[in-house]
Amino acid sequence: MDFGAQDDIVRFLASLDGGAERIATTHISVVALCRTRAYKLKKAVRFSYLDFSTPSRRLEMCEREAALNLRFAPELYLGAHRVTREADGRLALDGAGEMIDAVVVMRRFADADLLEQIAKDGRLTRDMVESLARRVAKTHDEAAPAYDKGGAAAMRRTLDDTAQSLRHAAAASAEQIEALVTRLGKALDAQAPLLDRRKAQGKVRRCHGDLTLRNICLFDGAPTLFDCLEFDEELATIDVLYDIGFLLMDFWRIGAPAFSNLAFNRYLDARDETDGLPLLPLFMSLRAAIRAHVEASQQDAERARLYFDLAMTLLAPAKGAVIAIGGLSGSGKSSVAAALAPLIGYAPGARVINSDRIRKRLFGVPPTARLPVEAYASAVSAKVYGEMFEEAARIAALGWPVIVDAVFDRPEDREAVRAGAERARAPFLGVWLDLDLAQRTARVDARVNDVSDATRDVLKAQMEKATGAIEWIKLDASKDRETIAAEIKTIFESHRAFATPE
Repeated sequence: MDFGAQDDIVRFLASLDGGAERIATTHISVVALCRTRAYKLKKAVRFSYLDFSTPSRRLEMCEREAALNLRFAPELYLGAHRVTREADGRLALDGAGEMIDAVVVMRRFADADLLEQIAKDGRLTRDMVESLARRVAKTHDEAAPAYDKGGAAAMRRTLDDTAQSLRHAAAASAEQIEALVTRLGKALDAQAPLLDRRKAQGKVRRCHGDLTLRNICLFDGAPTLFDCLEFDEELATIDVLYDIGFLLMDFWRIGAPAFSNLAFNRYLDARDETDGLPLLPLFMSLRAAIRAHVEASQQDAERARLYFDLAMTLLAPAKGAVIAIGGLSGSGKSSVAAALAPLIGYAPGARVINSDRIRKRLFGVPPTARLPVEAYASAVSAKVYGEMFEEAARIAALGWPVIVDAVFDRPEDREAVRAGAERARAPFLGVWLDLDLAQRTARVDARVNDVSDATRDVLKAQMEKATGAIEWIKLDASKDRETIAAEIKTIFESHRAFATPE
């Protein structure tokens, strides 16, 4: 590989720590991956959005990168170091000679522990994704609002820069590029008031800024964010949904819609960002467009085309809808809701509202913590269901599909969720999962670290209650969840026009 004037520095870095196992490159950096350390060198380049053209500038950016990433991965980052040329001509780290470059030093992790590789290998789990979503939410919670950045004007500048980069890199044909830019511009114009409103509400914060699956690893068993965007404060100080939107887009890009939807739902469980849902198509599409020009600039036409096509697809607007899934405990409601959510609407799929998760949040405990019996008193349940119906109607009114997952054994609850959809002028579908007591009991007995607190006694008590006439569509819940989800999707799509209020 030819790194030009930095060739000797790359060779020097590759000689450290027992020697480099591999040299990795991006359009802006070179990383020597050694035995226990990774040495990241910034390329001597200048683009419209960054300047690494001088050694002093590269040192400044290395110091900045190391400091910023301590917020995300203090266990990985070991600081910025000067590369010096000593009197005898040799290179050294932090020597007495003249500084000629700089590097960021990190602890090494295995290539196989990158989240993108874990996903490709089929090793990614729901627990990993849920943990990741909570970690991203925590970083957003901890960041201070930035009222002087973000909003529609900043997003317009990002779009203009992206358009120029797409044209320069020839990520697609000229006609296709102009078509995407035009659609992005129209979407931005439509959402400008919301972008500015969220800026005023403190939803613009200093974020990671580059939440691709290549910048997340499993370190000491935990999903860990690294390599945040350091070279431009404006590009990294953004709406929090624009930050998480990169991750959602990237899961969709690798063909993992279920994980994209799971991350989306767990993030929204942790942070109330419902008002920003109409922005997600724009955010995810723009993220894909940015990756398209980056890949094109690195001469990877296939990946550039994949991202470009994804950008076009993701810009499709969501449509409001309410699907209620009911059934007695153990009938598989939550599993079916999780399988169904990525299939409804466009990326990243439907928002799932779960009564058990709301109840746990009201009591301030983790989702899998067990609650005492009094937490299931009628007055508490009324509050849980009331909040659930209100949130579902709010989401649907914003033009986003929502799945409501609860027992729904009371006629008044079934009527309330339908009425909420009607107020939101959204299509409604009610589904009741039927399963006999023996099979439901077996499922409840098999649960481990589950959100539901249902026991055998709860199941028996439910059997003694009068549910009234259930007029929802009844499905056999003994089938696997994917089959049931596919059935519901088909039913919903065939009934959608009929169910939409006049």
